[in-house]
Amino acid sequence: MPSNALIRWTSTRAAALDELEAAHRAVGGAAPGRRIATQQINFACAVLLSAEFQGFCRDLHSEAVEHLVGHLVLAQFQAEARYEFLSHRRIDRGNANPGNIGADIGRLGFEFWVEVDRHHTRNVERRASLEDLNRWRNAISHGDFSVIMAQGGRAALPLAEVQSWRRACDGLAGTFDNVLREYVERKVGAAPW
Repeated sequence: MPSNALIRWTSTRAAALDELEAAHRAVGGAAPGRRIATQQINFACAVLLSAEFQGFCRDLHSEAVEHLVGHLVLAQFQAEARYEFLSHRRIDRGNANPGNIGADIGRLGFEFWVEVDRHHTRNVERRASLEDLNRWRNAISHGDFSVIMAQGGRAALPLAEVQSWRRACDGLAGTFDNVLREYVERKVGAAPW
């Protein structure tokens, strides 16, 4: 059974992303080709994808924390433990990039990315895609494409690239769900979801 965070990722969060892609098709058609009007929609798709994936990561981390903290014997420590795990989360104030995700989930007591990479051979590539998505998200949000251009990139963002990032995020979401479920189960002796 998946976590509530993964269920939301594959339902309501996916629906929001699908709506924006549908708007792209309505404006630009389904055939390939350069369409100036769709470039801003592509930018919006990238920013929304980044935001929805960040929300998923936050939800999943919170869900794992609740299961871990809920198994503390002394209830008086539950609030303190919850605060320690959830306060000053990097994904609450920064992008859901691999560094921030790893730092936040690593506070639970394990090397998150080591486990993620062990889980599936494509996760190293997916992590690189997540980094790329976040570079573009920052360039778009801050109106500064100098980092993209300095790395040999281009100022145009094709929808196919955003769709590729979405597939990477889908793969990572499933892996994150499994890795955290396995970790919490080892710690508390029962599957959290």
